[in-house]
Amino acid sequence: MFGNNRKRYRQGSSPRLSTLANIETCRTDGTLTEITQKPLGGVGVGGGVFSNKNPLTSPPLTSSSDSSSVIVFSFNDSSTADVILRLYLDSSIPDPDSDDPDSISSADSANQADVKLYLHSNVLRRSLYFSALLSDRWQKKQLEDEEEEEEEEEDDDDAEKIVFNHVLKVPASIGSIDSHLTVLQLLYTDDFSGIVDSACSALSILPVALELLFEDCVKACVRFLEVVPWTEEEENRVLSIIPLLTEEESRELVARVLPCESDLSEEMLYSLIFSAIHNHQNVAPKAFVTKLLRDFSSRDSAKRVLDRAFEMSLNLVKESMEAYSSPDFRGEYFETEAIQRVNLHKAMTNGKQLLWLIERMIELRVADTAVKEWSDQASFTANLQWAFRDDAWRNNVPGLPGVVLRCTCKLATAVSTGSILASRQVRMKLIKDWLPVLIVCRGKMMATLPSDQALYQELEETFLKIISTLPMSDAQELLPQCLNFSTRNVEDCPHLVSAFNTWFRRAARTPLNNNFS
Repeated sequence: MFGNNRKRYRQGSSPRLSTLANIETCRTDGTLTEITQKPLGGVGVGGGVFSNKNPLTSPPLTSSSDSSSVIVFSFNDSSTADVILRLYLDSSIPDPDSDDPDSISSADSANQADVKLYLHSNVLRRSLYFSALLSDRWQKKQLEDEEEEEEEEEDDDDAEKIVFNHVLKVPASIGSIDSHLTVLQLLYTDDFSGIVDSACSALSILPVALELLFEDCVKACVRFLEVVPWTEEEENRVLSIIPLLTEEESRELVARVLPCESDLSEEMLYSLIFSAIHNHQNVAPKAFVTKLLRDFSSRDSAKRVLDRAFEMSLNLVKESMEAYSSPDFRGEYFETEAIQRVNLHKAMTNGKQLLWLIERMIELRVADTAVKEWSDQASFTANLQWAFRDDAWRNNVPGLPGVVLRCTCKLATAVSTGSILASRQVRMKLIKDWLPVLIVCRGKMMATLPSDQALYQELEETFLKIISTLPMSDAQELLPQCLNFSTRNVEDCPHLVSAFNTWFRRAARTPLNNNFS
């Protein structure tokens, strides 16, 4: 509007700031009945001190030729004012907070008084809005004076005191007049600390300072907002104001509330998960991260983060078992044995982390990728079979088979219940790769932890349920391997009996092609 490239408010705001100036209704003759103010900074009540050395203001009017002289202007001083400003409540101006229940209705705003202020052009020039406005009018006045100077002689005292009248329309909302009065008062001081003393006050003043292009006030409000905490409501107001600031002014605010990268929240969540699963001494971080995952706003983001963490933990377990299954015998026997123990403990530790991640993924129903990965582990399951046939793991990590098979059981159960909709190929591979591991562990049942026996029974039933969902040709390939689930007492394995009965019942039906012959 005035040659300024910066995006600024041109019409008011609806701040809520305690009244710093109480200006009562104008009388019909246009005078003010009472003005009461708080001191602004350290310059006294309603006063401002400016010298011609202050770069923020034009040289003050003075009767002395001494360039170092100082003139004191008082806010709303009619005896020295050369500008009359009227603040006019205009209900037609869009109010950014019009949905606020505290906003003033048109009827209420009509009953509120307008305010007339007596101000000083030298002070108002601190605002680029008033500086441009007054400059245009002064140039016009000077041209008129030059034309009249040839026709008549004017009194010197009257010529020095030229009064300009201006109407500033403000939104008809609660606090609008107060905030405009506060900003106008701040033009009379260099000390903003007494007024800009809370996030609420800064947010109430800042839109008006932007509207009037009062750069010093804008900087003071922004700097204060940078260093104080905000409520959620105040943060939303900051977000609405950021587009009105320059890039330099808003840099710190933007860095605080807006991510610099689109996946910043995912990186944060991943780091929390990584920290939680590696904190072996305390279970509280895992409980905290579990709640964060449940409440996370984006299910897709949570899935990507969990998939990434799952892949990391799975690879660590696989690498440990690969190193255990293919040891390096170039060193001394005792060195090799120690390395083997380390590999088993690494597999156990990362296996527990993997189990926790799988539980979170199933809980959030985002484990479909994990199931696909788990069903394509022929090399990994081969290493597990080799390791579990050995006796070394019993003395070092007796719980390792249980941890690995619990991971399998969690995923297989989600598939069998339909929580994860796995394709035929995935279901087939899941059974084909992990059934041999279960069979090896089951064969060592008497030497394993008693708690694992119930796990094996549950996994057997789950595998048989998944086999029942496969084509009969696939089931015919897998069911014979399940004979290892049987015991001497047939009544102890009803799930196996049921699975075979189901297959034979289906096999006894007439083929579909014969029905159409």
